[in-house]
Amino acid sequence: MKPYTIGFIGLGLIGGSIAKAIRRVHPDFRIIACDQSRSNLIAALSDGTLNETHDTLSEAFGSCDIIFLCAPVSINIEYLTLLKPIISENCIVTDVGSVKTTIHQASESIGMSHCFIGGHPMAGSEKTGFQNASDRLIENVYYLLTPSQNVAKEKYDQLRALILSISAIPVTLDYREHDRITAAISHLPHIIAYALVNLVRLADNSDQIMRRLAAGGFKDITRIASSSPIMWQQICEENAPQIQNILHTYIDSLKEISEAIDAHDDAFLLEHFSLARDYRNDIPASHTKSVLSSIHEIYVDIIDESGAIATIATILATNGISIKNIGIVHNREFQEGALRIEFYENEAMLKAIDLLRRFHYVVHERN
Repeated sequence: MKPYTIGFIGLGLIGGSIAKAIRRVHPDFRIIACDQSRSNLIAALSDGTLNETHDTLSEAFGSCDIIFLCAPVSINIEYLTLLKPIISENCIVTDVGSVKTTIHQASESIGMSHCFIGGHPMAGSEKTGFQNASDRLIENVYYLLTPSQNVAKEKYDQLRALILSISAIPVTLDYREHDRITAAISHLPHIIAYALVNLVRLADNSDQIMRRLAAGGFKDITRIASSSPIMWQQICEENAPQIQNILHTYIDSLKEISEAIDAHDDAFLLEHFSLARDYRNDIPASHTKSVLSSIHEIYVDIIDESGAIATIATILATNGISIKNIGIVHNREFQEGALRIEFYENEAMLKAIDLLRRFHYVVHERN
């Protein structure tokens, strides 16, 4: 791959992670960026990620072969208009947003569909900013690409090759299909999690007994409600039509369940729950990194006796395995195992599973 000049508009978590990955794999590339945060630019210049920084969009971006738009979707659309008189005919413009329709429509309306390829790396973290960027964040994650119909195959192949080179997994979709899919598997689950947490918050009593008892399965299935409220408010606005479609379908399905419970329709409920269980169990292990950091945890059966937890902690510590968190699970309605152990990384978890089983502990892995 010949050396490219790559531009980044916005250098937060995702933009910074892509830039770092490109720098690691392609040290001869020239990488420039502009960002509202001077601290992001200074940090990226200091650690060698960037060759050049700019406080605002400048003529320097006219030399870019590929430009990544890494701001919120509405701001990325504004930058499209600003880039049009600057970029060369061969330049590729892409973005990293989780909603594609609005920016594709904007690229068509201003005559930039020939150079625009939508992009969406399905990765993230609850942390933000360049200081939390990692050159491995998008490694082995699905990187959705939504090329405009007017984009030449050579440009698409060029961007796809770059994505492959930094070890992401490119998947090509129509931009409308992208928004329909993400509405169902990402946007709606977040809305449900927020709604469910608020439902319990409002239903709780003054002693907050629900909050105390929710530390088990409820907290686990609503984990994504800890992600950025601002980001999800923006996504609901940007992908409103698709979210509304899938949300109404979901509401209808809840009504069906409610009616079946009222009618004591056990056959419907059994089939409904069985189909969901089977489909969920067939979902393959994830290639993506969630918008929240991955949880590396196991559950261990232990006897309620003095020193039981200390014994396990000692076994792990003497074998060089660091524990992030450990504690008794008081609500085991959704999870086997009395002791929950969380690790900093997947490798440590796998080593702990093997080690504890060799000491004849019963270990339950997270599903």
